[in-house]
Amino acid sequence: MFLRDTLLIFRRQMRLSLRNPAWLIIGVIQPILYLALFGPLVKHYIGEPGASSDEAWKIFVPGLLVQLGLFGSMFVGFAVIAEYRAGVIERMRVTPVSRLALLLGRVMRDAVALLVQSTILILTGLVMGLRAPLAGVLYALAFVLVLAVSMSSLSYSLGLALKSEDALAPLLNSVAVPLLLLSGILLPLTKQSAPTWLYDLSRFNPFRYIVDAMRAVFQGSYADSTVLWGALVSIVLATVCVLAGVRRFQVESG
Repeated sequence: MFLRDTLLIFRRQMRLSLRNPAWLIIGVIQPILYLALFGPLVKHYIGEPGASSDEAWKIFVPGLLVQLGLFGSMFVGFAVIAEYRAGVIERMRVTPVSRLALLLGRVMRDAVALLVQSTILILTGLVMGLRAPLAGVLYALAFVLVLAVSMSSLSYSLGLALKSEDALAPLLNSVAVPLLLLSGILLPLTKQSAPTWLYDLSRFNPFRYIVDAMRAVFQGSYADSTVLWGALVSIVLATVCVLAGVRRFQVESG
């Protein structure tokens, strides 16, 4: 019953998305612009004599994948606000569909969208000089999927709680920008490159651990402490966000 309900919601959401395929291009165009215009500068930032452009891409592309997951999934809550206004959420109150399925069906759609966009970004990186082990790329995509689950669930929860685009937009922007800057997405935050206060503050940002883990797997490290911490933080974040999302759907459908 639960799987059937989840697939039912997922198929409905996918049909809605496929009616307007522009979402795929719009969602990935910003990271590709970063890749093309800002990526070449990363090699000079590293500052190591003889450093290859391959090493620069291994630092920059994982960060862009996290950026794509953060901004691509964090703003899906606007769609659920539109559904609330159209009475879709209200009609769900009289259905026996699992409230978890109502959330996960939507989250699965968002995860598929992010996976397609991430694949396009990685392929673009390969054209520009990225060389990463296949296993590392697959591990990175797994991180992206967990990140999509986290951010989508959180966004849906906030969307249903606020029920207003005018309130949701500034809230998400005020949260997303500090998370972006304190995660080392664009440039790594190290003790050598960042002031002590900024480095210490970044350690409270969960996305910093995810970015570091994805960079590690692109380097071919799969079981060191950096990757394990990133995996643990990802799982905990996804669990908390899903529980918050389910709770909000239960409140709105109860």
